[in-house]
Amino acid sequence: MEMERDEQGQPNASIFCITAIRASPRLFDVGATSSEDIPTGAFVGLKNGIGSTPKNYQHVLSLAFAVKEINENPIILPNVSLGFHIFDSYTNAKITHQNTLKLLSVSEKIVPNFKCDKKMNMIAVIGGLDSEISFHMATILSIYKIPQISYSILAPIGDVRTQLPAFYRMVPNENYQFIGLVQLLKYFQWTWIGVIVSDNEIGEMFGQTVIPMLSHHGVCVGFHERTPSLSQVMEIVGSFETLQAKINSLTNPEIKVIVVNAEPQTTTWLKWFLYFYSMLENISENLLGKVWIMTAQWDFSAETMQRAFDIEPFCGTLSFAIHTNEVVEFPEFLQRLHPGTETGNAFFRMFWEQAFNCLWASSHEDKNNCTGEEKLESLPATLFEMSMTDKSYSIYNAVHAIAHALDNMFKSKVNGVMGNSRLCPPNVQPWQFHSFLKSISFNNSAGELVSFDENGELVAGFDIINWITFPNQSIVKVKVGSILPSQEFTLNKDAISWHRTFNQALPIAQCNDNCHPGYRRKKKEGKPFCCYDCVPCADGKISNQKDMDDCFKCQEGQYPNQNKDQCLPKVLNFLSFSEPLGIMLAFLSLSFSLITASVLGIFIKHKDTPIVKANNRDLTYSLLICLLLCFLCTLLFIGLPQTLTCYLRQTAFGIIFLLAVSCVLAKTINVIVAFMANKPGSRMRNCLGKRLSNSILLCCFLIQIIIYAVWLSSNPPFQDFDLDSLAEEIIIECNEGSVIMFCCSLGYLLFLGIVCFVVAFLARKLPDTFNEAKLITFSMLVFCSVCLSFIPVYLSTKGKYLVAVEVFYILASGAGLLGCIFFPKCYIIIVKPELNSKDQLIRRK
Repeated sequence: MEMERDEQGQPNASIFCITAIRASPRLFDVGATSSEDIPTGAFVGLKNGIGSTPKNYQHVLSLAFAVKEINENPIILPNVSLGFHIFDSYTNAKITHQNTLKLLSVSEKIVPNFKCDKKMNMIAVIGGLDSEISFHMATILSIYKIPQISYSILAPIGDVRTQLPAFYRMVPNENYQFIGLVQLLKYFQWTWIGVIVSDNEIGEMFGQTVIPMLSHHGVCVGFHERTPSLSQVMEIVGSFETLQAKINSLTNPEIKVIVVNAEPQTTTWLKWFLYFYSMLENISENLLGKVWIMTAQWDFSAETMQRAFDIEPFCGTLSFAIHTNEVVEFPEFLQRLHPGTETGNAFFRMFWEQAFNCLWASSHEDKNNCTGEEKLESLPATLFEMSMTDKSYSIYNAVHAIAHALDNMFKSKVNGVMGNSRLCPPNVQPWQFHSFLKSISFNNSAGELVSFDENGELVAGFDIINWITFPNQSIVKVKVGSILPSQEFTLNKDAISWHRTFNQALPIAQCNDNCHPGYRRKKKEGKPFCCYDCVPCADGKISNQKDMDDCFKCQEGQYPNQNKDQCLPKVLNFLSFSEPLGIMLAFLSLSFSLITASVLGIFIKHKDTPIVKANNRDLTYSLLICLLLCFLCTLLFIGLPQTLTCYLRQTAFGIIFLLAVSCVLAKTINVIVAFMANKPGSRMRNCLGKRLSNSILLCCFLIQIIIYAVWLSSNPPFQDFDLDSLAEEIIIECNEGSVIMFCCSLGYLLFLGIVCFVVAFLARKLPDTFNEAKLITFSMLVFCSVCLSFIPVYLSTKGKYLVAVEVFYILASGAGLLGCIFFPKCYIIIVKPELNSKDQLIRRK
């Protein structure tokens, strides 16, 4: 392994190279320092960012582990062994281009398009940790059609397959992560968040992609902070006003959830910010009481100069991570590593010094000496993890993908597919490798299927990780959910451990409290759409969910409850025999019917007495029978309206009561005719008797019959359901059909009543025996008064009370006729029978 160094001798970001030769039994030593130690054959490069972060050295070890697995597997690439080589890029564009050219020339001197060692033939590159560096490499490698497999680039890069057809990514499509982010915020109903991105093209593209998605799904961004470049960090720290502005944004107590595009520049600045903030003052509750949501680039790593970095603010962090699975043998591989067994690996010894903060005995600096007995598993997880991280897992899969693609290529040659029987590792051309790499599909040692989609991206989803930190710098990662390529989102919120400031209660991230059911949202002027007031629903409307934009009406047959948060079924409204009002009216109807029947019985019993025989006995009987039937017909108005009862209600009442009024009119006219017939020389004596009475009854009856015939034939009454008049009830009623004919019927009755009243009033003082004109005048006065007062009450009443008013009108009108006309006569017949004689009447006269 050859390794470039910076001025301080610290490895920064390295490019790893894999070689393959036939029939080589040994694994290339990690840390080989000369080109003579590199086996000849096919050549693969990997770019890795390590810098001063010992944790990233696991990327190198996962490469070595994958190569070891492949070399020890007799099924994959038999008679071929793999080795690797490392170059450092220093996260610098110039050095990246330089080392990429070294990969192409495979020599100490950069001679483009010329290879001193004819046995070396690079066919693929694995890289890199930083998107910008990866694209610098891709611009050169794409010229030679050399496949490059990135293992950590997650920034939006547009149509990469069109721009860089030789570019592959051992990571899923970023859109799955963005969809998962939106689903995560919606799941917890976090609608008021902050966003931190880097102040470069990557951060700008993240903002342009994610923020509109958040807005579309009802999430507002309270602040959108851009992190400075690393060269500007010290300038900001030196400027109190600028630093204070950053502090105010991140410590804003109204913002409980902060989404971080965890690109390396962003995370490095964030850690430096917290480091300097903790130096200015103790970490406040406003900073601790945050839920950090990190994108998949995030990793809990502490640089060597920040070993005392306080990781408590990040406890409870939720982050996305490339889907990984446990590689069982990898921790054992790490445990076997020891500086004594890696004598040729200067890079490993450097890692050991950084990780354990010691120096080897050859150093004269006043520091702890490394003994070589230190244990990797004793390191805090911020410095080194024993389990394979997501980036190391991607490198592991990338090496296996190349190995399987090479294996498929060589097997295809044997079967004659390649058409070149002399093909061997040094003769493999990169353009020949593409078709095998893009169609690769295999199960790795962890049982995971590895394959690329049509865009050259890994077919996989993202895991959602909950990070739990402890004071001793140890970390526990708990997988709490996932977002699959099918966009299926799953989350186990019970497995999440929140920061201690939340007391394990679900954090709330909203601009204001939710609007409860029964209220609707009203936008606050000058505020984002997530900030609103809660306004009660208008009458007749409800809202049955939180934060509804508008209230809605209930379905037909339902009405809002008192809280206006649910719809209740409307009850049926009709005058029932089972309710007090219906029972009372039915009792009155039967009582008046019984009284009328009793009066009729009294009159029949005393039919030969003068008071009964006066004013036409047959008309008296007819009037009583009509009154009896009128009282009984009120029972048709009580109970559930049916089609038949709707037909009979107005018809029966109108005809029967009209006959009753007609009888009264006939009796009144008989009084006048009888008085005029008693005058000498009068010719009206022949008009007395049944002929006149029957003519009056028939004439009045025919007019009413014509009215009802037209009514029933054109637009008859029918059963109707009124859903709108009463808020909480459905009125079941008899719709009168034609309002005009209904008014004509009642108007005709009122007209006859007024005519009868006028005639009776004129005849009240006529000197005739048992003159009923006075009694009829009072009865018609009662009838007309009841009828005129009934009309406005009828028009202003709804439901069963309207029916009750109509029943009361019938009972009052009938009772008025019965009481005013027959009560005085019954009094004489029963109480004063001595007055019920012709002699007594003549003597009184």
